[in-house]
Amino acid sequence: MRPSSRNRNERELPFGLGMILMAWFCMIAALGGRIDAEEVGQRWGTELREREYYPIVSIPIPKDLVIEAGAFEVLPDKRVAVATRHGEIYLISGLDESKPNPNYHLFATGLDEIFGLSYRDGVFYVTQSCEVTRVIDSDNDGVADRFETVTDGWGYANYHEYAFGSKMDPAGNLFVTLGLSNSYDSFALFRGFVMHVSPNGTTSAYASGLRSPAGIGPDEHGALFYIESQGPWNCSCSLKAVSQGSFHGHPASFDWYPYAPELGPVPEQPKSGSRTLVERERVKQLVPYAVIFPYIRMGRSITGFTVNRTGGKFGPFENQLFLGDYTQSILMRATTEQINGVWQGACYPFREGLSTGILNVEFTPEGNLLCGGTNRGWPVRGIKPFALERVEWNGKMPFEIERITIEPNGFKIAFTKSVASSFGSKPENYHITNFTHPYHAGYGGPEIQRSTPSIRSVELAQDGMSALILLDTMSRGFVYEFDLGLLRSNDGEELLHKNAYYTVNEIPNR
Repeated sequence: MRPSSRNRNERELPFGLGMILMAWFCMIAALGGRIDAEEVGQRWGTELREREYYPIVSIPIPKDLVIEAGAFEVLPDKRVAVATRHGEIYLISGLDESKPNPNYHLFATGLDEIFGLSYRDGVFYVTQSCEVTRVIDSDNDGVADRFETVTDGWGYANYHEYAFGSKMDPAGNLFVTLGLSNSYDSFALFRGFVMHVSPNGTTSAYASGLRSPAGIGPDEHGALFYIESQGPWNCSCSLKAVSQGSFHGHPASFDWYPYAPELGPVPEQPKSGSRTLVERERVKQLVPYAVIFPYIRMGRSITGFTVNRTGGKFGPFENQLFLGDYTQSILMRATTEQINGVWQGACYPFREGLSTGILNVEFTPEGNLLCGGTNRGWPVRGIKPFALERVEWNGKMPFEIERITIEPNGFKIAFTKSVASSFGSKPENYHITNFTHPYHAGYGGPEIQRSTPSIRSVELAQDGMSALILLDTMSRGFVYEFDLGLLRSNDGEELLHKNAYYTVNEIPNR
């Protein structure tokens, strides 16, 4: 089935007073009312600059279809499978055409709230709230006719008990994150756990302490991570590293340890009002946030993520994580590194202005970033009820913070373009602050203990592509916030995004 020719391919600016007001009120709702005219202007100006490098192309959807995309999978024939919250799987071709006019083929229906999709040997493996399902076209007529339960080894009794599934790893294993029954409780079996599903369907508990998890999968190094949402025991959204037996902060899942002997003893009860750094010493299984996304400044409800393996087709951010945010309808980047055996890293703004709440992202065969989602359930900034869009790099190099890594006495900042020495060699052009959060049972929480470390020195590389920043002190358990808006490239450009945020769990040995 093909969409009507009335669909437009390129995104247009909102027009008319009604559209402007709708966008305004959606933005206010998405930010919880905490917004002023200056911030609106800054975000609008940022979006205008972003499109100079990474334009957004709307993927036409037939007017009789509702595509609330919750999961994507690229198939061997370069079609893209799109799974929806309504429980369908569509096979779509033509997504990478310069003026897309895609073909939608309905492959399967009757599933529910699909937030995980993997494909191997002609079979789809679907993660829905209640189970992982094997979906097969046994007679090769292009439509699924067999639905087999791989595992239903957990409870499901509440609409908020979402399940997000990973892609299969090379050995054929899947990992599933199970959200709590609500923000505070685990009323159904293994809610608040990561589950490991082996190729034969054997299911075991893998980690505990989750609240309202979203995407799960490997980072650029092949380590397993999942996204956690802000809420009780989580003052901000975060990316967390998952290892077998690890505990991720929310104690509601402790009741199910008798059913999961593979996890070992129940962790110590965390103390509300403490700090993660302190509780790590007492609660041995507790894993700290690898990357904290400062609330609202870097998303409010982060969802799916994927790794850029496009070989340069998507610009200068190869091997980095790209993440969507539901509430703010934005995209972000993240990088990770392991220090003293503990994962940590940084996050960076990337793209404003998507049309709906983002549930998942995936790179297409031609290296474009496919984004999909909905506004169903919670308010979002994007003004469309659902959408498919692709973000593409037009070949023009933006001046960006490419990556931040930690050093024994500071940080190394890599850039995508050479920084002018007259700007980059001056310590006063680098503004760095830090803060931490309480670790408590309350919903969300403030940024506390904020300070401004003194910069001892700045060493700009000879080619201007990186800078080594040495600080007077370094503190574990803090987020370091970078504002580099005073820097200029050798050709006089301002940074497209001046901010970045690095979470320090460990400091390298000298």
